Amino acid sequence: MKMRYSQTLRSTRNGITSVVAYTLLVLAAALAVLPIVWMVLSSFKQLEDMFVVPLRWLPHPWYFGAYPEAWAQRDFTRYFLNSAFVSICITVGNVFLCSLAGYAFAKFRFFGRQFFFLVVLSTLMLPLEVTMVPLFLTVKQFNWQNTYWGMIVPFIADAFGVFLMRQYIMGIPDELMEAARIDGMSEFGIFTRIVFPLSRPAAIALSIFTFREAWDMYIWPLVIITKEDLRPLTVGLALFMSNYGTIWNQLLAVATIAMLPLTILFFCLQRYFIRGIVLSGLKG
Repeated sequence: MKMRYSQTLRSTRNGITSVVAYTLLVLAAALAVLPIVWMVLSSFKQLEDMFVVPLRWLPHPWYFGAYPEAWAQRDFTRYFLNSAFVSICITVGNVFLCSLAGYAFAKFRFFGRQFFFLVVLSTLMLPLEVTMVPLFLTVKQFNWQNTYWGMIVPFIADAFGVFLMRQYIMGIPDELMEAARIDGMSEFGIFTRIVFPLSRPAAIALSIFTFREAWDMYIWPLVIITKEDLRPLTVGLALFMSNYGTIWNQLLAVATIAMLPLTILFFCLQRYFIRGIVLSGLKG
């Protein structure tokens, strides 16, 4: 009788804990999603209805003209393609180079391995604002201002990607690589045919992180790009803000379009993304 009562009490406590936890998660998700919902709905409002009091969430009436009007303001097709090209190049470079570095730190034994790994991780403490001046001077030496090279090369590898790939690759059995070496396979062949295919979940997670960072990049392109035909979408969005006023519904319309690639990418790859993050975090 006492054991049954104890089990019932424990089940009740677990149920209450689950309800509280899920309630908090739902509230947190709602707080994160509500600004996005407001942005999308407001892009279908007329300009004079944007900030009426009391605030209305649903457009009344629905106005679809902000999208073509905003897209016609400037060459946003070019801006969109610039962002896509730069983001894809940075993502491919990060996944490839960070995977190579992660493989070296995870599976090779060499003098100073832990020290060099800590040096790489220490760069995470330096934000772009700290390194922007020396980075700009370096890019200037190569005459990469107003070029795709100047936007891509400085971000083609980063410490977070090395850390993520290293953590995941550490869990791949060494026996697979030893067997390949016995068969005469080169180290690069081992990486491309064994290590990288097995690291696909972590690589996809890194791809999503990197693409998001590259797609949202604003400060660096603003510094080194002055040509109209090289501007990315983020810089184009900022052009809506001026001392003479802001056309808010058009700004939100372009922001909604700019959000679509990231949203589609995440929902298509979320299964691999979650798996890669979880498994990478479990390996020491």
